[in-house]
Amino acid sequence: MPATHHTLSVLVENKAGVLTRIAGLFARRGFNIYSLAVAPTDDERFSRITIVVDVESKPLEQITKQLFKLINVVKITELHPDEAVERELMLCTVKAEPATRGQVIELVGVFEGKIVDVGHEEVTIMMAGAPSKLDDFEELMRRYGIEDLQRTGRVALPRLDRGTARLHSVSGMVS
Repeated sequence: MPATHHTLSVLVENKAGVLTRIAGLFARRGFNIYSLAVAPTDDERFSRITIVVDVESKPLEQITKQLFKLINVVKITELHPDEAVERELMLCTVKAEPATRGQVIELVGVFEGKIVDVGHEEVTIMMAGAPSKLDDFEELMRRYGIEDLQRTGRVALPRLDRGTARLHSVSGMVS
């Protein structure tokens, strides 16, 4: 049975030990955390933890109930991929010898990445985007030789409600 990824956005009080307790809860249940990203919010009292985990829906419901029991957890939202904006950051050092450097640079441009460091035989690329975009870019770079790779893990927020209102541009209607 293939892994099922679920993304949880967990708003927590910004206090020491909260991340350890949350990670411990997943570990005790035997769930593998696929991706974990933590950062403060616009309110310094809170942090947002984005957790991508491989579970079936029933055990996820159990773990969500247990997360709510942790005193520092304020809000939990499960983000369905179709109803969320998901992004990730990647730094990737790739072999880019003179014969292939132009091809690597061209692919970086196509994927809207940025070269952030240049050596004699390699380049370091920064790319941000949807996880699937980074997966595709990583796969293409393998043929050139990936020297080093680091990805941040997924961050996600719910998509904004667009309702039924139409957007209007200055020059007319946009459909």
